[in-house]
Amino acid sequence: MLIFGHAGITLGAALLGNTVLGKGSPEAKPSQNTPSGGRTSWFTSLMHHVDVRLLLVGSLFPDIIDKPVGQFFFRDIFSNGRIFSHTLLFVLFITLFAIYLYRSREKTWLLVLSFGVFAHLICDQMWLTPQTLLWPLYGFAFERLDLTFWIQNIFHALFSDPGVYIPELLGLMILGWFGLTLVRRRKLGRFIKSGQVMY
Repeated sequence: MLIFGHAGITLGAALLGNTVLGKGSPEAKPSQNTPSGGRTSWFTSLMHHVDVRLLLVGSLFPDIIDKPVGQFFFRDIFSNGRIFSHTLLFVLFITLFAIYLYRSREKTWLLVLSFGVFAHLICDQMWLTPQTLLWPLYGFAFERLDLTFWIQNIFHALFSDPGVYIPELLGLMILGWFGLTLVRRRKLGRFIKSGQVMY
């Protein structure tokens, strides 16, 4: 899965989870932040609970770290774009620190980031490569891959592999809809500055 798939599907999962948990259901209680004391929409409700910018960064965070490290800077050592940040240990470390920050200082930003990282591992189907997911239980070395034509292979898969182009299209549609909703509600500037969409 590539950029649009990771970011869009993670955002869609967060919106769906927000609705299922009832925080943004039509029956939500009126809020002082809504116009005329009206009901909070599921869209606005999510914005009140998380910084969606952090969610989107978290959804790409493992690739932001591992791709440069494993495929460029230390390619001779790793030769793999899925290394340390694609492990369960990495997610566990971030999540435990996020829980500590929340309990000690009531800060939620790292919880949002950790959700994005966890969603990334799910989207990458990391359970299919347990040597990486459960690192270092299977040893400290990561599987070495042939990265000679990896860019060409990505472009080829983007137009020929449904497992690649369908998630990318779905993610792009979710992100496009999200952006259009922000523009229509005249909240794009506020979202870019704060990650929030409050009335």
